[in-house]
Amino acid sequence: MAKANPERLMSDRLDAQSSLQACEHPGCAELGEYRAPRSRDRLGDYYWFCLEHVREYNKAWNYYAGMSDVEVEADLRRSTTWDRPTWRFGAGDRAARSQAFHRVRDPFNFLDEDGSNDPRQGGPARPSSYSPEGKAFAIMALEPPLTLEQLKRRYKELVKKHHPDANGGDRDAEERLKSINDAYTTLRRFLG
Repeated sequence: MAKANPERLMSDRLDAQSSLQACEHPGCAELGEYRAPRSRDRLGDYYWFCLEHVREYNKAWNYYAGMSDVEVEADLRRSTTWDRPTWRFGAGDRAARSQAFHRVRDPFNFLDEDGSNDPRQGGPARPSSYSPEGKAFAIMALEPPLTLEQLKRRYKELVKKHHPDANGGDRDAEERLKSINDAYTTLRRFLG
């Protein structure tokens, strides 16, 4: 490990000349050891004052002097993000967001504002075959995308076909009709 060079460390200190300046307050002969910004627009440029005059200057100095309320608010907003440009979360091109999210499985529709999680098909994505919705699609022999009108049409067809009265009081037809009714209710809830 290299040994510290004390001469190099001395060069890192403030310039000795700047610390030996006279106070810039008119008529003061003391040393100007304390700095104060010259203006809001030149924060890196300083006056050098003695302790008494820097306190006096700081009490009278107002960074926001001459700014309207709107300008003050805008400056505060800009300074909270270190003067970097910002935008609302989620703002931007909706089509680009939809393309990015179409690969994400989102069964609760958290990612899409309109409630659809498959933008390519314009409706809800196919649920898992193990979920109640997937089983209901299988019972009704339907495929997504599905509209409420299509669901109602298919329900009427199946009810006419499997109603016990149409099948001579057959118990199997009655059980099949119960499962169709449950599937219809589940898919209505799924379609919202």
